[in-house]
Amino acid sequence: MPKKWKGSAQKRIPPDGTVRQGQLITTFGPGALMDLVDHAVLVGGLDFWSYDKAKGLPVIQEPRLRDAIAKRLEGTERKLSVEKAFLAPPIGDDQEPTKFAGVQVLEFPTWMVCQNPDCRALVRSTGLEIKSGRYWHQCTGGKPSLAIPVRFVGACKRGHITDFPWIYFTHLDFKRCAAANLRLLEGATGDFSEVRIVCSCGATTSLSKAMTTEANPTCPGERPWLGTQGKEECDERLRLLVRTASNACFAQVVSALSIPEKGNEVAEAVQGLWNYLQKVDSENKVAMLRELQPEVEAGLGGYSNAEVLKAIEARRKGQTPERKALRTAEFEQLIAQPTETAGELPGEDEDFFARTVAADRRPASVAQVVLASKLREVRAQIGFTRLEPATADLQGEYDLGVQSAPLGLLTDWLPASEIRGEGVFLRLDEQAVQAWEARSAVKQRGLELLAGYDQWAKAYTNPPDFPGTRFYLLHSLSHLLISAIALECGYAASAIRERIYCAPAHDPTPMAAILLSTGSSGSEGTLGGLVEQGRNLSLHLCRAYDLGALCSNDPVCAGHSPEKDYAERYLEGAACHGCLYIAECSCERFNRYLDRALVVPTIGHDPALAFFSERP
Repeated sequence: MPKKWKGSAQKRIPPDGTVRQGQLITTFGPGALMDLVDHAVLVGGLDFWSYDKAKGLPVIQEPRLRDAIAKRLEGTERKLSVEKAFLAPPIGDDQEPTKFAGVQVLEFPTWMVCQNPDCRALVRSTGLEIKSGRYWHQCTGGKPSLAIPVRFVGACKRGHITDFPWIYFTHLDFKRCAAANLRLLEGATGDFSEVRIVCSCGATTSLSKAMTTEANPTCPGERPWLGTQGKEECDERLRLLVRTASNACFAQVVSALSIPEKGNEVAEAVQGLWNYLQKVDSENKVAMLRELQPEVEAGLGGYSNAEVLKAIEARRKGQTPERKALRTAEFEQLIAQPTETAGELPGEDEDFFARTVAADRRPASVAQVVLASKLREVRAQIGFTRLEPATADLQGEYDLGVQSAPLGLLTDWLPASEIRGEGVFLRLDEQAVQAWEARSAVKQRGLELLAGYDQWAKAYTNPPDFPGTRFYLLHSLSHLLISAIALECGYAASAIRERIYCAPAHDPTPMAAILLSTGSSGSEGTLGGLVEQGRNLSLHLCRAYDLGALCSNDPVCAGHSPEKDYAERYLEGAACHGCLYIAECSCERFNRYLDRALVVPTIGHDPALAFFSERP
């Protein structure tokens, strides 16, 4: 019997698959490859995302993030709406599924491999029979056998992706045959050295040749997630890509905390109430609207009608307020929080509430500890890369002109998610950090780290800037604290996320701080377990010290130097899975730029190299 859905007497076609909303911002965003139960697909671009008109568009407001991204988009073909810059991914209804609310996907790759071990034919899906939603190949002299998508595709570092040119590649050293009949023989282990493509004409080629791009043709510039108009010119060489590998798609996600930014309060209040205010053109109308609409009066607070009208006119002209860089503004807001008082609680409608821990309760070398019991973070995907991940700068932003594939052709919005939770902010004493940076041992270690970085950067056309030893210190300390706090706070280490605030001493606003936060989308936040651990930070720093002082892989781990490293671990010093590596969902830098020798004394290193030379 066909399945019937609630509220309908007719059979409805269910979606081919489901994913969480947050995954459409990161793992399975536009252009990402995904395996469904019966198919391998490519997630469609934003032009192919559909929203239920009856429910309206799920707009997410975050003015600081919108303005920061819009500034990066200046001079490019990509634009960003002012009113609807960010939309949450569409939500499907399991009870009433409809094609008008969801994300379209494209079947990809189109080449299939017959699973009959005596056949192993490599054919296009258009030449196969479909039964029960699956592809079947009619083997010569036998019964039909199941055919599944081939696990290899072609891609380039500009984000283009296409079916690998199997016929061309198989006949590299042979004359092309009139009618290619290919087989994919993967050997006992499936290793590249054992995978061969064989044609009935006698041509055969090892797949290992595809690892050298000289043997591959020029990339055709295909961007199928953007539709038929997505193709563009490309001069890169096509590269072999395993479609289920982690380097098939690296999402570029930029985030911002919702904070009350000084000097722009009126503009932000107006943006939040723009649906009410967009047609207002006089102070009298502002006053009338405030009287008739209680939510408008509540949102505009104590601002005068003249201030509100001025902000409305500026917004109507497309003028955006002057803003500081994303993390600099957050840093200044966090360090400006007053000392906590007993019984003080955040308001129900507040997106941000934080208080500083009393000075007598923080450890040495730590200038400030701030407990953020309410945090709202908006994360937006701005693009993605393949093969090689792009690295954000110290403000958490990307250069959108370098190796960034667009998410849509005709859209002026970006997919985003709203995360509500809590966090602990720790700021190191700036004078102590500068004194540590001036030590000869630290300078020497910095040269070693820089030499490793330079070796790594040779493989990239536009490598990011070297972050400096200060960033290595903060990043390594963050990982140690995540592991230490997870033992007590009630959250797994993979549920705690880091946010590094780093700026050199010569910067107008030098920064040396970290924010450890946890949260979830689609809820009211978390239970306060992480914030409470901020009051016991001295204990957790002692645990972090112990975790970093000795690694199970010492002395090999402690003695590692990125300079002239034959293992090509160019971006870390004393760091490995036994000490510093954490879940990548918690780390901002893919477990790179780490060195525990800069945080705590380690075997074989001068104790002066460590910021915490003694147990806190």
